[in-house]
Amino acid sequence: MGLVTIDVPEPREMRGRWAAFAAVCAARGWGRSCHAAGAVWHFDDGGGNWADLHHVGGGRAVLVGHDHEYSDTYFAAAAEYFQEPETDLLAGAPDWWAPPARAAMDRELWVGFVYGFEDGVWRRAEYEPDDGFGSVGLPAIDDERCRELVVEFTQEAPGLAGGEPDPRAVDALIAADADVTEAHVRALIGPTGWDPAAGAAAAREFLRV
Repeated sequence: MGLVTIDVPEPREMRGRWAAFAAVCAARGWGRSCHAAGAVWHFDDGGGNWADLHHVGGGRAVLVGHDHEYSDTYFAAAAEYFQEPETDLLAGAPDWWAPPARAAMDRELWVGFVYGFEDGVWRRAEYEPDDGFGSVGLPAIDDERCRELVVEFTQEAPGLAGGEPDPRAVDALIAADADVTEAHVRALIGPTGWDPAAGAAAAREFLRV
């Protein structure tokens, strides 16, 4: 079987949104749920849904993750564990796709999707089951989803006194494309209560790749 081209934003297009949500999480002390660690961008919702984007060099990237409710692809050990037909997420894929998937499995995570990015295009193996990517909740896919999550996760900020963040501050945080300052974060969360320095630092980690 060949590989299938899929409609997913390029890594550079995802960066500003991923970093914006990471800034909010870090500012409120939840930095482990969304962050950049070297060449890997991580997201999880705390409930079993997760995605990691691995920058593997040469303009290539691998996006790997799982939705614990909606990933119907059973890859590798998951097929035996759940007694389901296996979906080979690496069928027809080049060798460089495999290490991020194996790294996740080494951490005892189930893998529902593995996508490879090269020459400006994302591809995946050919299969029919829903792999769960569309429901995993990644904030980096489009501005609307990112805005929704930023607003949702910011509403409890003490500095907003129960209000919602200024939409202009939300848009500015995303538009900063990871080049986030404390002022960006403070405009979003208000003057007191959370840590704008931690938020800005977390966002700027996405500039390292």
